[in-house]
Amino acid sequence: MKAILNRAPSLGVPTHIAIVMDGNGRWATRRLLPRLAGHRQGMESLRRCIRACLERGVAVLTVFAFSSENWNRPAEEVSGLMELLAGALAKEVPQMHADGVRLHFVGERANLSEKVRTGLTTAEQATAGNDRLILNVCFNYGGRWDLVQAAAKLAAAKVEVTEATLASALALAHVADPDLLIRTGGELRLSNFLLWQAAYAELYFSEMLWPDFDEAELDRAIAAYAKRERRYGRVPSPASSSASTSSSRQSQAA
Repeated sequence: MKAILNRAPSLGVPTHIAIVMDGNGRWATRRLLPRLAGHRQGMESLRRCIRACLERGVAVLTVFAFSSENWNRPAEEVSGLMELLAGALAKEVPQMHADGVRLHFVGERANLSEKVRTGLTTAEQATAGNDRLILNVCFNYGGRWDLVQAAAKLAAAKVEVTEATLASALALAHVADPDLLIRTGGELRLSNFLLWQAAYAELYFSEMLWPDFDEAELDRAIAAYAKRERRYGRVPSPASSSASTSSSRQSQAA
């Protein structure tokens, strides 16, 4: 069942924004700092982004915090990320709860430490009744993993695999698919993020490294989204075709 919040987003604002938070390591390296310093600064950017989404009426924010491929990074960085997550849970959850944020941690938990697993569960339980913003944190997540675990779940239950049943078994089945997917850091790929759910998302690629991502850049992404027509395979509407033709003529005249 899709989660239903108690208000509609503002006009032109996407209901569900997903973000690949890329560039923490490069941000630190350019400043001759350890990579973990970039991840710490990235946490501050996430705080800003959550506040901005609350203020703009976004209903769902999904962020890619740690991919299943990130285990291949240096052990010191992975260990530091785990400690950063554990510390963030203890520090940030009370404020998120006060702000009406409902937390969901999406991903494989089996190979996480007991301390981290307990922290994730506790944070979810503490914020379960909130309805201002759903925050999905994809941690130890991969789009391929999500599809495989969903198919395995259906097979175990002897349920026929259809688009509807597979979608209902995915890790983000509690929310509608993202309307806008943002990737920071200048890379132009999805990197195994929301492979099923992003099928019709509008994509926005930002050159800005994640620690520098701010309210102004979020607003630029939302403004770009608001100008697009989401057709889902249909032909353009007469109004959008006329607007496009008019814009083309103006450009030629200029």
